[in-house]
Amino acid sequence: MGTENEIVVEAWNTVLFDKFTRFKHLLIQGLSAHSDAVLAQHPYPAGARVLDVGCGFGDSTRLIARRVGSAGEAVGVDCASNFIAAAQRDTSAEGLANASFFVADVQTEDLRGPYDFAFSRFGTMFFMNPGAALRNVRRALEPGAELTMVVWRRREDNPWLHDAELRVKEIVPVVSHEETDQVHCGPGPFSMSGPDLVSSMLKGQGYDRISFSRFDADICIGRDVAEAIEFAMALGPAGEVMRLAGAEGQRLKPKVVEALSETLSRYDRGDGVWAPSSTWFVSARNP
Repeated sequence: MGTENEIVVEAWNTVLFDKFTRFKHLLIQGLSAHSDAVLAQHPYPAGARVLDVGCGFGDSTRLIARRVGSAGEAVGVDCASNFIAAAQRDTSAEGLANASFFVADVQTEDLRGPYDFAFSRFGTMFFMNPGAALRNVRRALEPGAELTMVVWRRREDNPWLHDAELRVKEIVPVVSHEETDQVHCGPGPFSMSGPDLVSSMLKGQGYDRISFSRFDADICIGRDVAEAIEFAMALGPAGEVMRLAGAEGQRLKPKVVEALSETLSRYDRGDGVWAPSSTWFVSARNP
């Protein structure tokens, strides 16, 4: 099929892009709880030039563009051309002139620096070679510039994903990436959940003044329980188990739906299904 990195890029351009598009309304609403909070803690000044790493649909890029004003610039980069095309369409529809986007492998390609800041909301956990990516981002930063990342904390602190994963694994046989030729997302959403690991990684790539701040928020995972079940079976670790199991996953789907209904109903509060989520806000400086 190609190199591991090519497999990951293909996944984000195909099956994952389709699923993210299907649940775009939930993802943008839910993830914005974390980006709004981190940008309040680390505000960007007017006129700044900011790189948004793994920008996806570009909603965080557009938010940054509005914060830095017309004299500043927000630049979104993603490995998946389909996400960049969607980000460009939405940005053009808003008439936002100081937000732009380009396709690149952040691990190896030119990031069109220099930048005053770099930002990433859940965009750094899926790199096959995170050290190379973080080093490349630092090289695109001005001296003294800061990188801010939002990454998920431990799966146990994120019931919005982990509860569904546990229930699905009780029913569906787990197939590893090594056992299939299907595309996959890379290391996964919890690959940067450990502060010691991430701190060592950042230090190894030349960053200093590294800090971690915990942030917790309930996020909407469905307008009702039925949508929350579909969301869980499509995305995250539970969705990956279902997808890699193929026909067997589909055969067992009725049992999965029953189990997830039981588990996710506890988070239904009438105005949607809201489950706890927890992240690290990580900051580091290019000396």
